[in-house]
Amino acid sequence: MRIGLYGGSFNPAHAGHRHVSLMALKRLRLDRLWWVVTPGNPLKDTGELASTAMRVKQAKEMAEDPRIDVTAFEGEICARYTIDTLAYLKRRFPGVHFVWVMGADNLAGFHRWRGWRRIARMMPMAIIDRPGWTLKAMRSRTAVALSSGRISEGRAPALAGLRPPAWVFLHGPRSHLSSTMLRRMGRTSPSGGR
Repeated sequence: MRIGLYGGSFNPAHAGHRHVSLMALKRLRLDRLWWVVTPGNPLKDTGELASTAMRVKQAKEMAEDPRIDVTAFEGEICARYTIDTLAYLKRRFPGVHFVWVMGADNLAGFHRWRGWRRIARMMPMAIIDRPGWTLKAMRSRTAVALSSGRISEGRAPALAGLRPPAWVFLHGPRSHLSSTMLRRMGRTSPSGGR
């Protein structure tokens, strides 16, 4: 089983999240992709954070693909950091080939994550390009530190089976949507309404 893990606040979930997920499923040849709805990102202000139940409900409405599973187990296992979540999953599902999926904006600041080097050694990573982030991500401290583990896009289907640190930067159609932008516009539901 090859499962992508796409973590985030999903505050709210939107078509850009689905776009990234469908790209990862196709290009990495994943069997499933889990949206890991976090109780709260330690690097972000949680003042505008909707309840976990609301975000999960909206994410399930937005996912629209039977291969995408929306989860909220981080709260149940009291995981505050990605490193803890991934360690839990590796222990709980030893036979699964997991891939951490994130946007290029996250790669640019990945060095600020707790245990970022351990995360990179724990499982392969797929970075999805985002508008305005390509160069910042590829010049980031993380990209430079992990440069020897980068594989070409042509090898992306093999990523789940590679020994980490291994990562790929996937280019393709990009979504300009962001949860922050939608909140600023006063749109809190997946459809864009109030």
